[in-house]
Amino acid sequence: MTNIVLNALVLLVLVAVSVPVLRRLRAAPLAWTVVALCVLTMVFDTLMIRVGLYVFDPDKILGVYLWGAPLEDFAYAIAAAVGMPVLWTALGERRR
Repeated sequence: MTNIVLNALVLLVLVAVSVPVLRRLRAAPLAWTVVALCVLTMVFDTLMIRVGLYVFDPDKILGVYLWGAPLEDFAYAIAAAVGMPVLWTALGERRR
């Protein structure tokens, strides 16, 4: 299984279980968070790859890069930007 398939499945499940909470959140702050985390991912992944902190198996990635970061790495930023506000909201409601 390639990284993009695994990432797509994880994001699909994350969004599917988060829909009830996502409907109540404001879209603009969530979208800006996704953009900001993706820009940070693009910059810092590129730097870490260039200095040799990690490498990707060419058989597991698409080979599509944004600046120097493989496309698959952006799924983690998107998952964090969606998952954390959903968890924060859902767990905050449980306390009340």
